[in-house]
Amino acid sequence: MSDKPAAPASAPSRASMKKELPEHFRGYKHVWVLIEIERGTIHPVSFELLGAGRKLADSLGVELAAAILGAPGGAMREAAKEAFAYGADLAYLVEDETLADYRNEPYSKAMTQLVNAHKPEILLLGATTLGRDLAGSVATTLLTGLTADCTELAVDADGSLAATRPTFGGSLLCTIYTLNYRPQMATVRPRVMPMPPRVEGREGRIISFKPDLDEEQILTKILKYVPDRDSAKSNLAYADVVVSGGLGLQSLENFQLVRNLASVLGAEFGGSRPLVQKGWITSDRQIGQTGKTIRPKLYIAAGISGAIQHRVGVEGADCIVAINTDKDAPIFDFAHIGIVTDAIRLLPALTEAFRKRLSPHSRDRLAG
Repeated sequence: MSDKPAAPASAPSRASMKKELPEHFRGYKHVWVLIEIERGTIHPVSFELLGAGRKLADSLGVELAAAILGAPGGAMREAAKEAFAYGADLAYLVEDETLADYRNEPYSKAMTQLVNAHKPEILLLGATTLGRDLAGSVATTLLTGLTADCTELAVDADGSLAATRPTFGGSLLCTIYTLNYRPQMATVRPRVMPMPPRVEGREGRIISFKPDLDEEQILTKILKYVPDRDSAKSNLAYADVVVSGGLGLQSLENFQLVRNLASVLGAEFGGSRPLVQKGWITSDRQIGQTGKTIRPKLYIAAGISGAIQHRVGVEGADCIVAINTDKDAPIFDFAHIGIVTDAIRLLPALTEAFRKRLSPHSRDRLAG
């Protein structure tokens, strides 16, 4: 017999861990999408997530539900009708006067109560200001996992949510699983997922849920609603035509060429992250992984190299036109049309050509 001590058993790697779901979570079924409503308006990301959620629910063979929180009234049922039109099978109406305006505390309590009562296996929220705030507090309260800013959602062979997001500054993509907890939560930025078709007249079931909330126990109060003066300055995420610039334009004065072309086309303008850092544009006009994700019909990029951080924000565009002096710039790897030239010389010529060819009515047609 050898007196050599036995080697310690090696710990299993995370990649080899078996996804064993505890017994008390096995009753969690169905895919939910939070319908985000502010000041009576549904955020379009909610419809985009219904499209993504529909695919997940079909893969799992379960129902797609909309979770709608707000004050009692007809607007809640109208929101449910819209959710049905975009693919939901049923809608949970969580109605209480304390939910008239978004506040983290009552919304988190109402959402966690709803989850605990009806037990979804997947819960999706938009990665908006509201959605990010709510998702973190709900996941923390439920002691479950949350994958933020996902670029892809899928169901793997054993029925688990595979949530993919960029990491290491966008140089890699990682797929994250919530192994032993439910619900599996994820947030997705606006315009990352395509807008699903709207089916007029599609119907579904409505389930009312009364949360246990007491206004006297809620610390935050809404004193007055003051609209953000800057809120209407840009609509990059939902623009049909976008013109943007990068460091290849060399100066703030030259960036005006981007704005001029956008004006003639009736388009929105934006730029890459270094332009925000230089103060040439405001952060609401940054396009890319840490800025806005866009899906326009036409995207014109002038003087942008096209690093992965920018690519993930624009690759959903129908047509990408890239202008760059460097024929080996990464942007030419995914652009539909590449023009190797100096954007500072080409942009004024394009602007003048479009100005002569496009009437205001023609610009409306291009954007539509």
